[in-house]
Amino acid sequence: MSRIAGAIVHFGALDTLSASGTPLHRLDPRAKVVTTLAFAAAVASFGKYAVLPLLPFALFPVALASAGGVPFGLLGRRLLLALPFVVLVGALNPVLDRMPVSLGPFAVAGGWMSFTSILLRFVLTVSAALVLVAVTGFHEVCAALGRLGVPRPLVTQLLVLHRYLFVLLEEAGRMERARSLRTFGGRGRGLPASGAFLGTLLLRTWGRAERIHFSMLARGFDGVLRFERPLRFGAAAVLFTSGWIALFLAFRLVDVPRLLGSFLAAAAP
Repeated sequence: MSRIAGAIVHFGALDTLSASGTPLHRLDPRAKVVTTLAFAAAVASFGKYAVLPLLPFALFPVALASAGGVPFGLLGRRLLLALPFVVLVGALNPVLDRMPVSLGPFAVAGGWMSFTSILLRFVLTVSAALVLVAVTGFHEVCAALGRLGVPRPLVTQLLVLHRYLFVLLEEAGRMERARSLRTFGGRGRGLPASGAFLGTLLLRTWGRAERIHFSMLARGFDGVLRFERPLRFGAAAVLFTSGWIALFLAFRLVDVPRLLGSFLAAAAP
């Protein structure tokens, strides 16, 4: 399998997982979207030096991944793809912020604390978003956003962009196979050839995207996102949303690691 073909399989892995039939998959997507947004808001509300208070929030993505059968290895690989960008965002923090911050009995430079906090927030929020797509499906996530009041053009653009990425990868795979059959050794793989390859890829995907759009119009597409099954915000969805949001509030208002440390210190002989 070529690297591009592997990229197609890797990119569509979350959508494949969303076809499972666990109770979490069958839950109303609006409940999962609202809960994930509340989770992200709670994580983002902490100060820039917060590290230990963020740790209890790892319960949410871990619990959902376990309940939905999402492999942790897949989540880890997806996180590693975006990790270099996050590292670049906070790379200068240890240099610019040298103010000491207390971490229990230790004093640590504030820049290292804020850098660690950025990495931890990234891991928590992106993991939750990946699990959301894996247990819901991108189509259902977009449908839930539309039902929650997000403007219809934005929801449609998100869904079309997601589908266009598959078109881009499929066309790149076809072109790569054609180039491999027509060349040998290192011919046709230099920098000039790569520029021509990318330009041709853009034109081919543009043309195919237009043909797909015309096919959608011919089948009656009017810009309204259709949903395969009726949405029903039942008791299970209410319990799921209210329970997790209550837990997020508890984690936000109570320093659980400090409380746990005090309890263990008092219980120690």
